[in-house]
Amino acid sequence: MLSSLMSNLNKALIPLVLFVLLSTPAFAEQGLFWKAESKTSHPIYLFGSIHTDDNRVTDFSPRVLAALKSVDAFMMEADAPQDPRILQSQDTDLKTSLSPKELEQFYALADFHVMHRETALRTKPWLLAVVFDSPRPLTPYAQDNLLMRLAEDNGKEVQGIESAAEHFAVMDGLTPDEQLAFLRQVLKRSHQAKVRDYERLIKAYLKGDANKLAALNAQITGSMLPTPLWEKMRVKLLDERNALMMQRVLAKAQDKSVFVVVGASHLAGSTGLIASLKQAGYKLTVVK
Repeated sequence: MLSSLMSNLNKALIPLVLFVLLSTPAFAEQGLFWKAESKTSHPIYLFGSIHTDDNRVTDFSPRVLAALKSVDAFMMEADAPQDPRILQSQDTDLKTSLSPKELEQFYALADFHVMHRETALRTKPWLLAVVFDSPRPLTPYAQDNLLMRLAEDNGKEVQGIESAAEHFAVMDGLTPDEQLAFLRQVLKRSHQAKVRDYERLIKAYLKGDANKLAALNAQITGSMLPTPLWEKMRVKLLDERNALMMQRVLAKAQDKSVFVVVGASHLAGSTGLIASLKQAGYKLTVVK
């Protein structure tokens, strides 16, 4: 049970572009699939994903598949965690921390997401908040994972931009009280509200509008959390991670052509990967 949960959760980490935001101006041209070219390195294909298995977004175009076949290496946000302890909380007893009403809702959501209740109680509160805010049960067939499997099938080198430990450390830096605050806000959300917000995100994604996705993320998650906590999460999830991602992608492109898959909100804004590639001297073209 725990190993299966680990596999599914890794595909949903920082999922549904759930709590990623940009408050800075985004790039003008819309697009979620880009080709970056430079005279001093190999080509980079950059694919902005939405972490779901919704069949509206998993029917990849021939151009995506052709680009994937043409490269030497494939990079996604993070390596899969191998140690189940990376999912578990050592600081919080949810049975005593949550009220009886909250615990009832907690168990209902654990059942909905096919999580054993005792396993859910041992899971980090921030990770539970991420999972429980999805209106769909998690599966291993999200966009990112499907593309990874296609890369493997085509004999490409596959690696995470971040290690599993680095990926989890982003949110592990929140205090136990901050993690509980996040989880409590998600427990208050109705299923109808989650479905509504999910459909708004899917609609923006299908239009190829990373700017709209960023605005929706700010509206949805920012409204659930105290402003200081929200700002702390924003810096950790976007600003700091974008800089690290860009550094490692550029290093990889010195030796090999690469297909990069990251959550779509990582593309937009003055600290996003599109702006960073331009600053690094790359010529960018939207692949329609």
